[in-house]
Amino acid sequence: MTEPVLLTLNIVPCTFIERLNRFVALVEVNGETRKALITNTGRLEEFMVKGRRAFCTSKGGGKTDFVLVAFEEPGGKGAIIDTRTQARAFERAVGLGLVPWLKDCSIKRKEITVGKSRLDYLFECPSGEIYAEMKSAVLRSGERGEYAMYPDCPSVRGQKHIRELIGLSKAGEGAMIFFIGAMPGVEKFKPYAKGDPEIAKLLKEAKKVGVEIHALSIALLPSGEITLESPELEIEV
Repeated sequence: MTEPVLLTLNIVPCTFIERLNRFVALVEVNGETRKALITNTGRLEEFMVKGRRAFCTSKGGGKTDFVLVAFEEPGGKGAIIDTRTQARAFERAVGLGLVPWLKDCSIKRKEITVGKSRLDYLFECPSGEIYAEMKSAVLRSGERGEYAMYPDCPSVRGQKHIRELIGLSKAGEGAMIFFIGAMPGVEKFKPYAKGDPEIAKLLKEAKKVGVEIHALSIALLPSGEITLESPELEIEV
């Protein structure tokens, strides 16, 4: 079965050299050392290895020339680390009606202030409105590499978002957290307790009080196409 194509990027093959800081990496493009923007605040240590083949897109203006979008995985597909690309692909999947846990839903608003946090989405669904937060799950584990996990390091911001969702659910509002397993071949999601044990605990609490927890998986093809590999991963919380 052909996997649905969500986006097509004009990708530029590159080679990772080093991470200069949280937001900037050095990459080699066509034999030249250039700067690339990193949008993912995770540590990403398993990807950011000198000499690893990656995929960039050109970026107009600013202090960086490219955006570091993905890293090549065995088999040639790419693990997408760029959170903006993840969000665009997810929104396209929702718009095409490919996400079963958001069937007949639409994005009503983005960047919603709730308490002292800002959540990513407010969905309009047949059952009512749902406040939702998206997280990037690009840490792989399991005997077959079947798990996508989040987070790979402590995240106070992530903790705060889950607490807000717990509060919303307790107040009778629709609340959801979902994870983008942006790697080829993943089948399940689970929190990475070693990365942030508090988030693992909070997700258990969130599930108990009715916060919906979902995940899907996407991957980048060498052609630049981003495909929806699985619209619904198994959740282990």
